[in-house]
Amino acid sequence: MKQPVNLSASRRSLMKWGLLGFGGLMISALPKVAAIAQTGNKTLTFNADDVGILNFALLLEELEAAFYAAAADSGNITDSKEMNYVNVLGAQEAAHVTFLREVLGDQTLFETADLSLNPDGLAAILKDRDTILNTAVTLEDVGVHAYNGAGPSLTNPTYLLAAGSIVSVEARHAGGVRALLGRPTTQPDSDRLISDADLVAELNPFKGRAYDELYSPKQIVAIVGSLGILNNPINGSLVA
Repeated sequence: MKQPVNLSASRRSLMKWGLLGFGGLMISALPKVAAIAQTGNKTLTFNADDVGILNFALLLEELEAAFYAAAADSGNITDSKEMNYVNVLGAQEAAHVTFLREVLGDQTLFETADLSLNPDGLAAILKDRDTILNTAVTLEDVGVHAYNGAGPSLTNPTYLLAAGSIVSVEARHAGGVRALLGRPTTQPDSDRLISDADLVAELNPFKGRAYDELYSPKQIVAIVGSLGILNNPINGSLVA
């Protein structure tokens, strides 16, 4: 049985940054990178329904949890405050994985061991402190865009509540890591990976009103693919 990691000091130091807020969910131990398989490339299929959407969110959380675990083990984060961030954020992403698996129950479409990471791609985003923290910003920002983009399509109130409970935490994560890097704590348009011209119009009726853009699952898959860290093919009507 996994024991909770002792992060009380980290929690106190991060509270002032607004990084903790996932209800009363306990911080669980960081996952080991070895928990994600390095062999086998199971195709991940996500249909355009509530189950497909929440499983797609689970995939993003799995990748974030694995990334932070690898970042903590890389030896390239030497500042103690920054290491606290990596540990706490990683623990929260691991808690998100556990939470979504509990919500999905027997509707979960894949196991952690089904996922295959690309060692070369992972090494590239762990090569130094700046790359690690900038990748964290990208993953957290993408998570916000992804959850917001999926929200209008969810019909199951429990699934919608689960997604809404997580997206605000992802936004706090992004703001906190941006602050470490001296970057704007809210995402400027220049940082977005999807241009205005490529936004899905029906998902973005309020563009230009201090608004977080909504990305489609297909766009999220393209961004994740550009990181080169996941070997598994992704298909299904959700991402077509």
